[in-house]
Amino acid sequence: MKIEILGTGCPKCQQLSSNVERAVEELKIQAEIVEVTDLNEIMNYGIMMTPGLAIDGQVKSAGKVLTGEEIKKLLTEEL
Repeated sequence: MKIEILGTGCPKCQQLSSNVERAVEELKIQAEIVEVTDLNEIMNYGIMMTPGLAIDGQVKSAGKVLTGEEIKKLLTEEL
């Protein structure tokens, strides 16, 4: 599973990244977590507000910091 954090590295992006790492750890799943900071790449995903979250290339969230519980729900749907 590949999880991408879409954002420029702002505090909200950093918080989302931290929440994702914690959720992956709590679920004990194997996942590659990548931070995408290039604006052109982010725009290729079709989102206009960061932070964004993509799982296996599919955008799951944009413009908000998901909680650990919200992230775990998304991740378990993908398993």
